[in-house]
Amino acid sequence: MYATLRQGEIVSRARADGRVDVRELAELLQVTPETVRRDLTVLERRGVLHRVHGGAIPVERLGIEPAVAEREGRMAAEKDRIAKAAIDELPEGGSILIDAGTTTIRFADLLPQDRELTVVTHSLPIASLLAGRPAVRLHLLGGVVRGRTLAAVGAWAEREIRDVYADVAFVGTNGLTVERGLTTPDLDEAGIKRALIACARRTVVLADHTKIGRSEFAQVAPLSAVDTLVTDSGLASDLADEIESAGPRVVCT
Repeated sequence: MYATLRQGEIVSRARADGRVDVRELAELLQVTPETVRRDLTVLERRGVLHRVHGGAIPVERLGIEPAVAEREGRMAAEKDRIAKAAIDELPEGGSILIDAGTTTIRFADLLPQDRELTVVTHSLPIASLLAGRPAVRLHLLGGVVRGRTLAAVGAWAEREIRDVYADVAFVGTNGLTVERGLTTPDLDEAGIKRALIACARRTVVLADHTKIGRSEFAQVAPLSAVDTLVTDSGLASDLADEIESAGPRVVCT
């Protein structure tokens, strides 16, 4: 069995059972325990599993939202491709909203230097990245800054965003399912994401395939509120079809 297929089977079993054991996987997959341990190391680096003694558990079982610095290196190649593809969703000119997140930071960094845009964000890293660009008219939302996401959230930020109506909102998510739509672990983060979606003509979600099929604590919006999902080629084609049937166009990179 190829490594990619073997690792896919490991992830599927971890999500179904809540945990996988090295020796049981070695017997099931007919490989050595050392091979399984290498697979678990690869999957942990991708941010899909968390190693524990004798095996691993899926990250969604931890109940912990990783900080920006911890998430930055996970699925890096996929996030780069997603960010690049999302540039095609930009208006020729006009205004955009950019949500906080590691993929949206990459997207902001790729904004064309020669295109005049009005950008509204609640993300401190994104604001810092764009503040010196002459073609960008930048608006930074105020509010309570969450240390985990380095983003302003809460009633103040939500009040400020209600004053605008932008062409496109570029939004990240921690989880996406057909049944619950977009979800995130924190209620305040859910509130500002919901406000961004409500204040834009179109919504483009940037999410790598590990976020899809996951459901977090706080609901943001149903998939009917999303126009386009930009993800990576790791998304199964049948799941992509299910998502498209719920409303959004799916772009796989």
